[in-house]
Amino acid sequence: MFDPKYSLSPKVVSMLTSIAESKGVIDRAKLLPKNEVRLRRQAIVRMTQSSTEIEGNILKYQQVDALLANKKIDAPDRDIYEVRNYLKALKYIELIVSEKKSISEKTLLKIHGLVTHKTLPLNQSGHYRQGPIYVVRRRPGMPNQIMYTGPKALIVPSLCQDLFSWVEESREQDINPVIVAGIVHQEIAAIHPFADGNGRTARAMATLILYARGYDFRRLFALEDYYNKDRASYYQAINIGENYSERRVDFTRWLEYFVQGFKEEIDLVKYQIAALPLQKTGAGVGSRIFLEKDQLLILDFISQMGRITVTDVVDILKCPKRTAQSKLLKLKNLGLVSQTGRGPSSAYILS
Repeated sequence: MFDPKYSLSPKVVSMLTSIAESKGVIDRAKLLPKNEVRLRRQAIVRMTQSSTEIEGNILKYQQVDALLANKKIDAPDRDIYEVRNYLKALKYIELIVSEKKSISEKTLLKIHGLVTHKTLPLNQSGHYRQGPIYVVRRRPGMPNQIMYTGPKALIVPSLCQDLFSWVEESREQDINPVIVAGIVHQEIAAIHPFADGNGRTARAMATLILYARGYDFRRLFALEDYYNKDRASYYQAINIGENYSERRVDFTRWLEYFVQGFKEEIDLVKYQIAALPLQKTGAGVGSRIFLEKDQLLILDFISQMGRITVTDVVDILKCPKRTAQSKLLKLKNLGLVSQTGRGPSSAYILS
């Protein structure tokens, strides 16, 4: 049975309180829709670029942004696959949250399958490893050094099942979502359940936990950015000893790092919002504090693809054609989108 040990220092409690206060500020902010869409897009690009770069991907921010818009770039195929895969994993996370599905071992395998599509053999992508695994430090001119040995493959499924049983129990115990996300992140790294892609999967799962527990902060943050800025500190903090069975079981040190990073990222989001022009109160668009979820999905799609059709809306929202037309008309009346073309060739773009 998984029963993580940790203690919350006064400093960590203070940071968690600050994060909760920032959440209130960010949730209440009267952002202009175009600014919210832009910040969300930037967060997706930062999350993807940083999480893949940590693992050695060479694509830069502008290249990831281009791939998000389905543009072609000149780069190695594997790097392109890794970035596209992570973008698909983030989309899947949004789906899980929107449909309020439970987070389970099945979710873990699905996310890993998305993250490693075309970069691992079919029998390894989305499947637990079948053999031993080691974290190795490569030293030029010297023998490689084994830094960490994962648990035996035979017990990996049960370890993951225990972890997600605890995730469910953490709801009843009312454990802070940031703490739950941090523990899931490190425990997946410790189990190392897969032949490759463990780090990306762990980071994606932490994001999923935060989103699902109401700590999505309007999806404007990119915690992966914090890790990528100082990878040495990240690896040092997540260090889990030389092997799983003898590793330290106290999560305190890692959680101090994780909470600190999350607070800094949320502070950045708060400062970004404070620097933006906010909606004015009164009649019209300015009186709308928030857009509906479906409207944000439509605007996100246009931001990524440049345009949207009624058929696209039907596919995205899984709604009848008349409903899709009505939603686009509302956005048009609000002055957020403009119609181009007529009849079957008509589409909508950001105003």
